Amino acid sequence: MGAIDIEHVYKRFPDITPDAVEDCSLSVESGELTVLLGPSGSGKTTLLKLVNRLHEPDAGRILVEGVDAQTIDAPLLRRRIGYVIQQVGLFPHLRLEQNIATVPELLDWPRPRIETRIDELLDLVGLPRSYRRRYPRQLSGGEQQRVGLARALAADPHIMLMDEPFGALDAITRARLQDEFRTIQQKLHKTILFVTHDVDEALRLADRMAIMRGGRVVQHDRPLAIITHPHDDFVRQLLTSDDVLRQLSLVPVDAVAGAPAGASTDAPTVRTSDSLRTAISLLLQSDAPALTVISTDGNAVGRLTFDDIRGAVIAGRIAAAR
Repeated sequence: MGAIDIEHVYKRFPDITPDAVEDCSLSVESGELTVLLGPSGSGKTTLLKLVNRLHEPDAGRILVEGVDAQTIDAPLLRRRIGYVIQQVGLFPHLRLEQNIATVPELLDWPRPRIETRIDELLDLVGLPRSYRRRYPRQLSGGEQQRVGLARALAADPHIMLMDEPFGALDAITRARLQDEFRTIQQKLHKTILFVTHDVDEALRLADRMAIMRGGRVVQHDRPLAIITHPHDDFVRQLLTSDDVLRQLSLVPVDAVAGAPAGASTDAPTVRTSDSLRTAISLLLQSDAPALTVISTDGNAVGRLTFDDIRGAVIAGRIAAAR
């Protein structure tokens, strides 16, 4: 059983056919980020809203941490689940500290605990504590999105729902926030259901992906497994599965076994956790014959060349690294 279990759920809207969600089943594992990916109208946002009862299912059931969501008071359920949307939804007449404190105040947290939590969250999302007394209109779009994330995290929920949270941002800000969010998730290990129609964003962030079409989940697996073994032509075309560089973006450097030792102190460095696509980019930019591979603690552990990566692709180890 997962942290969220969606079992044969249907959702119909009056005078609209076909069903927005049709016989949909999905299990979201605790501590993982699962991306709902699909074209517009595939049911992603509807399914997300069914989890916190912004919509009610017409059939089937949704279990949240093992409990049928229908048996939980809807406002109480929503206070237990963090929710981040594309439009941010900050209260414009409230200062940032008041926005962040919204749910803890509803839960009757003591004031000192709330004050401490506000500072912790501003630090976590990379905003100065001096911003506490600013209003949303005094922030950039990217800064507002950070505050929206902080507000969703305020009561330390086990589960978070995120509906295209970076969709309204420019490409540079979006990529930066994606990287920072991924770092935050690696620290916190929240259970996250994340909606996007951006394939690159999904591949960058997801522990698992659920590909949706026509209100159904057509494939659910780890990103590399889906991109190397798409269920059908729809999934293959959606992910451009034949793109080798896209596959390489999902494979960490340390997945390429047999990279020779003997690292050079003069060579550019790549981390074991970096992707092979990043390694190729560094090789091209530096025109170096090899990269020095370093571990998370900064120690040199090996050497990586174009031939190592090419050999792994030819040998099929890319598809196997999942």
